[in-house]
Amino acid sequence: MQANHVTKETIMSHGVIDRNFPEFAVGDTIEVSQIVKEGAKERVQLFTGYVIGMHNHGISSTFTIRKFGANNIGVERIYPLHSPVIQSIKLIKQGRVRRAKLYYIRTRIGKSARIKERVLTKVQKEAIAAKKARKAAQ
Repeated sequence: MQANHVTKETIMSHGVIDRNFPEFAVGDTIEVSQIVKEGAKERVQLFTGYVIGMHNHGISSTFTIRKFGANNIGVERIYPLHSPVIQSIKLIKQGRVRRAKLYYIRTRIGKSARIKERVLTKVQKEAIAAKKARKAAQ
């Protein structure tokens, strides 16, 4: 469902609830907990990897995650952000990147496929915490 110019109120009326996921960006390493149904059973499957792309289109927003599976074979998954299949998202580390899409990593192997971690100073962490507190107070 493509909903490019839909207001937040319209999205909420479609039955989509605010999921309170942490804010993440391209280059971050995240862990997605996905509910998988196998017959009558349900289980939670974890998928951990780099965010290599995000498409912000309102209710149809998606993000792409890439990880290295068995025998260093790359595995990618595209998740809809508002999907009820996603149970939770956990931010593991923030990456330092200079691109909006990291599709070039598909051709890289070994050390060149790594993303550097963004290291914050104590002052920067306090400023981010203060900004979140001000945002929550509004």
